Amino acid sequence: MKIQLVAVGTKMPAWVATGFAEYQRRFPKDCAFELVEIPAGKRGKNADITRILQIEGEKMLAQVPASNRVVTLEVTGKPWDTHQLSKQLSSWQMDGRDVSLLVGGPEGLSPECIQRSEQKWSLSPLTLPHPMVRVIVAEGLYRAWSLNNNHPYHRE
Repeated sequence: MKIQLVAVGTKMPAWVATGFAEYQRRFPKDCAFELVEIPAGKRGKNADITRILQIEGEKMLAQVPASNRVVTLEVTGKPWDTHQLSKQLSSWQMDGRDVSLLVGGPEGLSPECIQRSEQKWSLSPLTLPHPMVRVIVAEGLYRAWSLNNNHPYHRE
């Protein structure tokens, strides 16, 4: 299975790139984890946010293969603790499809992305900085994988 994180934003601070890469490299080949960055639309004083969201959404969905399970990261999604996430990961693996996780920009995801979603996942009721979300998702998924595979990374 391949997990694809499709996220709006391309110029991340060095700590984000370093943190994400650290967890990404730990995934085994049979559970590959990749990042696809989508350029954020230009937001100015009189920006047409509806149009920006639409364009970002089109670009995001263009990166998602038609057969993939789509999971959107949203404040209103289901919160999963580590054990629940490890069960989700197992379920995704048993499903036989690759997974695309979608993270929107400052205003969230387009209605088209949300409509395409099969599951909605909330990392927290807080609105988190989007660069930080990349690292949290990578670590959380790696921890879930380690729990499912009796790897010593996750200890209780």
